[in-house]
Amino acid sequence: QVQLVESGGGLVQPGGSLRLSCAASGSIFSIYSMCWYRRAPGKQRDLVAFITSGGTINYADSVKGRFTISRDNAKNTVSLQMNSLKVEDTAVYYCKANLRLTAWRNWEDYWGQGTQVTVSS
Repeated sequence: QVQLVESGGGLVQPGGSLRLSCAASGSIFSIYSMCWYRRAPGKQRDLVAFITSGGTINYADSVKGRFTISRDNAKNTVSLQMNSLKVEDTAVYYCKANLRLTAWRNWEDYWGQGTQVTVSS
């Protein structure tokens, strides 16, 4: 089966940086997009950034200029470099991959378990 495992969360002061990583493993035929979402306390889960296999990238307005998403297609990994962190970036961050298990299967979404990012002084 497919597993997505995030790492890199933690506690950081405002203005600091963190780098999140996510690795997809299992019997994967192809991954189209890899994304980062976040859920702040009491709020819905929102898209932070995504990157396609072709390199198309998009960011939420709230993180533009501060976060950078990158991907290694050969290793099925995606990273999120987060700089100039703000208190409002505090959330559980989730990795999502849209992938196919075989050439004739439909594209499906798989999620990681989430990693906590806390920005506090």
